Amino acid sequence: MTSPERNPHPTEDPTGPPVGQPVGEEPTAGQPRRSGLRNPERAVRGLGAGTLTLEALVLLLAIQPIRVVGGDLGGAAIGAVVALAVAAVVLAGMMRRQWAWNAGTVLQGLLLLGGLLHWSLLGLGIIFALVWAYALHVRRVILG
Repeated sequence: MTSPERNPHPTEDPTGPPVGQPVGEEPTAGQPRRSGLRNPERAVRGLGAGTLTLEALVLLLAIQPIRVVGGDLGGAAIGAVVALAVAAVVLAGMMRRQWAWNAGTVLQGLLLLGGLLHWSLLGLGIIFALVWAYALHVRRVILG
């Protein structure tokens, strides 16, 4: 007696709809393609919050090396860096709000302007502006 053949991919049924597509619904040309995520909005918020949190951490950790290597980083410049880091943390916690994405973009511009205080802040501003632009791109692709 032979055992019945088992499907090695139990979630895929070759006779049914593709995985993730509701039964009885056919994809139409006018509908956007689903991302496959259970909660795409939450995933995108996590990406934005993680990016801003990482930015805040890097800004705070960069203060001492900039002072030691770069020199002319006075109290006002350190205060500006700390204020940018605090703003990044606050925005990371507010990513549920639509305006937080625009505020994050403004934050990247302010960090780029920090390059007037010290050249290394311009370097960090360029790096994080590119990372933020990528996060915005991923948000647009996932949410449509």
